[in-house]
Amino acid sequence: MVRGLLSCFGRGHPSASSSSSKTSPAGDHHTVAAEEAPGAGAVLVELFSSQGCATSPAAEMLISRLGRGDFEQALGGRKVVVLAFHVDYWDYMGWKDPYGSSIATVRQKAYVEALGLDTMFTPQVVVQGRAQCMGNDEDALLAAINSAPRFPAPPFQATFQRPSPDSLQVNLTGSLRTKVDSNGVNIMVALYESGLVTDCPAGENKGRVLSNDFVVRKLEKLCSVKDISPKKTVSGTVNFSLWDGFNCAKSGIAIFVQNNSHQIFGSQSFPLPQNI
Repeated sequence: MVRGLLSCFGRGHPSASSSSSKTSPAGDHHTVAAEEAPGAGAVLVELFSSQGCATSPAAEMLISRLGRGDFEQALGGRKVVVLAFHVDYWDYMGWKDPYGSSIATVRQKAYVEALGLDTMFTPQVVVQGRAQCMGNDEDALLAAINSAPRFPAPPFQATFQRPSPDSLQVNLTGSLRTKVDSNGVNIMVALYESGLVTDCPAGENKGRVLSNDFVVRKLEKLCSVKDISPKKTVSGTVNFSLWDGFNCAKSGIAIFVQNNSHQIFGSQSFPLPQNI
């Protein structure tokens, strides 16, 4: 399917969710330290997908398998941080993706320009902000991960609070373990949700049950830094507005360091505390 400079290739299956979670008193806080793996850090893998694209479900399944560690042997033990961004430019095709957002579309467009591509398409995977491939091409995806440069994982400590039932505050402190020059980098924080299931009654995936994991529900910038040493402590706070049915057991946080050329220089992820 091609429309202008937009294309939908492949096959896949998206989703939706409903669940509940308890809210801790406003004064309570919970602290989690990201596990620091020995050696090189994780590779960031970003899927750009849509429930309105008939070819995205296979990519969603592939990304889910990647995120749960099914390809650990093929990757030689390399760690990955997986995020799925649902774009909104296929919403006119008869089904409005409940997780689609203009933020995801803008992010994908930035990658298309940075990588010198002519077309925005789904499903697309971007690896470390440096390489891309069809989102449902397992061999190409694994090859891109295996050849991607790796950087030390930023070992942040996170403190979580619920200022209100519909908000989540995350305080982060840690070092980047990578020298940052005068060009600077942005430290981004994504709040994602897994275990989403959607009955799709219309559009190209009509009649299908779509499943999605690692879906980015919120994305915020913690801070921008430049001219700092690898051991310099960085700290900041992000505030997320929460969606109906938010469930901490199905959600997690991903932190990644990205420069103005959209290249990734380190990433880390961890689940939310179960009692937040």
